[in-house]
Amino acid sequence: MWKPRLIEGARAKYLGIVEALESDIRSGRVARGDRLPAQRAIAEALGVDLTTVTRAFNEARRRGLVAAQAGRGTFICETADDAGGDVAPPLIDLSMNIPPQPASFDFRKLLPQGIAGVLANPNGLLRLHYQDSTGSEADRQAGAGWLARRVAGVTADRVVVAGGAQCALYALSELLLGRGDVVAAGAMTYPGLKAVALEKGLAIEPLDMDEKGILPEAFEAACRRRAPKLLYVIPSIDNPTTATLPEERRRAIVAIARRHEVTIVEDDPYAPLRPDRLVSMAELAPDLVWHIATLSKCATPALRVAYVLAPGAASALRLAGVLRATSLMAPPLMSALVSRWIVEGALDELAGAISAENAARQALAATILGAAVYAADPHGHHLWLRLPAHWRAADFAEHADRAGVSIVPASAFATLAQPVEAVRISLGVAPDRGDLEDGLIQLSSLMSQPAFATRAVV
Repeated sequence: MWKPRLIEGARAKYLGIVEALESDIRSGRVARGDRLPAQRAIAEALGVDLTTVTRAFNEARRRGLVAAQAGRGTFICETADDAGGDVAPPLIDLSMNIPPQPASFDFRKLLPQGIAGVLANPNGLLRLHYQDSTGSEADRQAGAGWLARRVAGVTADRVVVAGGAQCALYALSELLLGRGDVVAAGAMTYPGLKAVALEKGLAIEPLDMDEKGILPEAFEAACRRRAPKLLYVIPSIDNPTTATLPEERRRAIVAIARRHEVTIVEDDPYAPLRPDRLVSMAELAPDLVWHIATLSKCATPALRVAYVLAPGAASALRLAGVLRATSLMAPPLMSALVSRWIVEGALDELAGAISAENAARQALAATILGAAVYAADPHGHHLWLRLPAHWRAADFAEHADRAGVSIVPASAFATLAQPVEAVRISLGVAPDRGDLEDGLIQLSSLMSQPAFATRAVV
């Protein structure tokens, strides 16, 4: 293993580390294929901060000297081609909001075993055929059972199986809205809604929020001012703010929507992760609410399965007609696999394991971020970090990326012209807690630095 050192007189300390490593590779002091020490160990040995070492690693990767292997560490490249290009990707990705993979669930075994079980069924090969755009009867029944854990009064004839929440959201906009219509949503909201609005020519009316989510009085004012046709809301562990609407606020928002005849799309992917059940808007106003429940946040986005609970059976058929013209059907093999997991109880176990892993990662984040101001749900896999006054979110995200950590600034979620100075940090995508810890340490260190000191000199 390489003994860390740096070459004195280099233009910058991180370059001194890179040049020392390159010299040691050429002289044979360190061999091709050898593993490098952990970044924190190098920082301690050289008496430099972790950001300096991360910049050195990134530069070494750009030069083709080293390559990172997820979950294993960083290694001296066997050949110059091993680095995979001139520009290295971010070393630690904390931008994609996907659930962690719990150690107790090995997807490399779970997925092939589950698919083999589906195909081994006497009618299993039918899952390789085209399916009805509502989803098969068995899949809608399984979906109804899954939804019934959180929504009262679910029947299978109101359930449509879609190829993910984004697919469902686009189809609902096609079904319910026309070009120029107004959609009310939080001042910070899911980027997928913004993408749909841009594509369909919709106007988003931003609603003020607090630590509990959308303010009912802001929704009331918007209804009087802009007459929105639809309200989009993530009621549990909001993306990105992590807020969960309390029951009284859900009831107030539903009452306002009913008075002003506004349809509600309740996008609730994180509810299965919370141990406490809150009344859903879909059960408060089943005739007014379309409820979307994707498995991408409580299982894995690779399944591409979401259940849409329509206000009625006729509405479900109309939505299926739009899906038939756009995506045709949800992936039938994955839908069957999910149905099998629901019936066997494996999906509940997986969601519980993800929730527990999220809690452990949130505890780790709390330890590292310390006194930083941020919002989080203990069972969710992201947090919403408010930045110190000297940092702009876009600048902070840019400098974090240069340091090897990828995060998302508030502008990606904003429906306002001037968003808050905050960033979303996703805790689930890191392959293990060690990588997550390294990324959070980098961000904590960067936050404490003056913004002007990190700007490049040109």
